[in-house]
Amino acid sequence: MASHVVVIDSSARRAVIKTLPGKFLSDVLQEACAKLGLDSSRYGLRNNNRSLDLSRTIRLSSLSSGAKLELVVLSRSASAVSVALQLPESEAQGIPNQRLTDKFPSTTSLWLILRKFESDVTANAGFQRNFTARGSPRTYEASTGAGRLFHEAPVVQIMGRELASFADLQKTLGQLGFNSGSTLLRLSFRVTETPLEEAIEEIAQYFKSVETAESEGAHAGSVAASESIPDPDPSSTAEVDSEPLEEHPTPLTPPKKEGTTNDHTLAGSAPTNDLTISGPNHRPISVFAPPTSTTPHASLQPFNEQDYEPTIDHAKLHQSRLASSSRNKRLPTDAEIAAQQDAQKKKVAEVKEVQIKIRFPDQTQVVSTFSNADTAMTLYDFVRRLLENENEPFLLNFTAMKGPKLVPTEEAVKLVGGLGMTGKVLVNFIWDERATVEARAGKVLKAEFCEKAREIEIKEVEAVEVEDQPDKSSQVLGRDRDGEGKGKGKGIPKWLKLSGRK
Repeated sequence: MASHVVVIDSSARRAVIKTLPGKFLSDVLQEACAKLGLDSSRYGLRNNNRSLDLSRTIRLSSLSSGAKLELVVLSRSASAVSVALQLPESEAQGIPNQRLTDKFPSTTSLWLILRKFESDVTANAGFQRNFTARGSPRTYEASTGAGRLFHEAPVVQIMGRELASFADLQKTLGQLGFNSGSTLLRLSFRVTETPLEEAIEEIAQYFKSVETAESEGAHAGSVAASESIPDPDPSSTAEVDSEPLEEHPTPLTPPKKEGTTNDHTLAGSAPTNDLTISGPNHRPISVFAPPTSTTPHASLQPFNEQDYEPTIDHAKLHQSRLASSSRNKRLPTDAEIAAQQDAQKKKVAEVKEVQIKIRFPDQTQVVSTFSNADTAMTLYDFVRRLLENENEPFLLNFTAMKGPKLVPTEEAVKLVGGLGMTGKVLVNFIWDERATVEARAGKVLKAEFCEKAREIEIKEVEAVEVEDQPDKSSQVLGRDRDGEGKGKGKGIPKWLKLSGRK
């Protein structure tokens, strides 16, 4: 998981961008183009000759820390994107599947998309809908009295990110990473503290400033700006009667992120390395609570940007590795393969125990030690006794030498001899498809283990300054670069000496 990436343009200029697991690649592109002084709408990102989907997050992009991303120029012609707008229940009357669908160029902003959908009477089943100029009545007193209409702003959720402000809705589909294919927009509404007439005036002033900033020949932009100014609801008035007002439904709130709070961590508990408790079958275990912050600790550490600048030594090492990999190598014989397998089996037979860490979906971790006689069924029985819902099906997998591997559920395979677990192994807990929704949304571990969970102790490592050493490649045998060597100089050869001279 990347804590920072390096963006390189065509002129080999670099921009180091700090990242988080939930940061979108479109935001990385915009920050890099801002540092390099480029227009982000004209460029894309590529890694290892693979174009990256800008709508994905760092967590889903499979990028390692310090990954090199290349800026590539996109096509100037806008491509079509299929957009589906999912309406709330209050606005979905007569709409099949509560969705409106249409195709838009990738240069279309979200605001223009909302304006297009609300003005399309045919798609709205004959109803005149209002998405951008909604008002919610509110009284000045507790229950009765004079009231006023406040702006009910549209809120768009797309690929897990929420766009609520007016500036966010001016982003185009291309800026959000959607240059082709299809996408789904979830629409909701949120009451603001701005009166409706002031909000409409601010929106009109914004598009007027955009229109004046454009060139005289940009007629299409001025037409789009004029169409983007919302019309006030004809049924809306600035003042409402003194009758009791019906409250508008509360707006949708974004889902709470996992790992932001830690309800099971004991206050004042000092984490120690030898703190263990008795688990299932009286097996000693250590329970670690989920992190209290969504920001990885590695991304908070300072780093030197010059550490990622390649030097001549790095280039020479890279060339030597390429040269060695291009040489033909002799394939091992059957006897050598058998000897390697025997050595591997002997090495595995010497392993007496293995330390396994089980990581659950809520980021809670349980660490315990297993012997070479324990099997996969022992591991499943141990994990099942930790769960709040023991009867729910689940799966376990870990990363072996050849990639991810699933721990078998019905076979008596030994953990060390059969699955090849050695040293310290991380096992991931995954709910099975047959698991209920209540089990997925509720607590994973039993209360007796959650109450004894402790935070993971992270030791701070002090930075050590490394002095620059002289490059040994600049030295020549018997003579330095400055010409003052300690080697013995050669005299004039005998055949070159003139006669009569010694």
